[in-house]
Amino acid sequence: MKDQAAEVPAWTRHEFEAQLRAKGQSYHIHHPFNVLMNSGRASPEQIRGWVANRFYYQWCIPLKDAAILSNCEDRETRRRWIARILDHDGYGDYTSDAAGGIEAWTRLGEAVGLTRASLWNFEHLLPGVRFACDAYVNFARRVPWQEAVCSSLTEMFAPQIHKERLAGWPEYYPWIAPAGLTYFRSRIPLAQRDVEHGLEVTLDYFETRAAQQRALDILQFKLDILWSMLDAIQKAYPA
Repeated sequence: MKDQAAEVPAWTRHEFEAQLRAKGQSYHIHHPFNVLMNSGRASPEQIRGWVANRFYYQWCIPLKDAAILSNCEDRETRRRWIARILDHDGYGDYTSDAAGGIEAWTRLGEAVGLTRASLWNFEHLLPGVRFACDAYVNFARRVPWQEAVCSSLTEMFAPQIHKERLAGWPEYYPWIAPAGLTYFRSRIPLAQRDVEHGLEVTLDYFETRAAQQRALDILQFKLDILWSMLDAIQKAYPA
């Protein structure tokens, strides 16, 4: 008996991209803890708890990207993808705008009252957040690189969450030094660049309906990673 799923026509590239973008309804911008923060109702302790735990995610992103590179046999993809590692770890003289995302997040931590040492020692890291981030890195290590690339497409939804923070936090949380918000500002154009490449790979690689459904499941997995991180943070820092 033939596999019925294999007989279902594949979506066109336009339809497939629309299906991927529709996953934004599960993005953690809708999580109650993020809504709390972006509506100005979070306490300093909650903000610090979120920043400290999200630092581990920033720390893991270059590890995830290095795993993708280690599995990728396509030279042109490697040439483009390596920029993501530099975006977070820094490049050039490693100062100012070249310091990288991890450094920018460290400055956010300092702006909300955390010490550099407490961030880099993972002093406030919750087990649930560690588990979720490590699961993401391990996923990127063991699957085909194209599937790991697909998981990065949560970047499609990131600019909006950064824009909301930039629009509201200066008013809601005036105790946070404005320089600490640089990370959010810097990620908006980088996310747009990264989405272009990630979509290119995903739309090219997942060509059958079964494969396209696999891509949607992968993207949901990554959305669940981000959501579960906030679940753990919300439980540790209740309203």
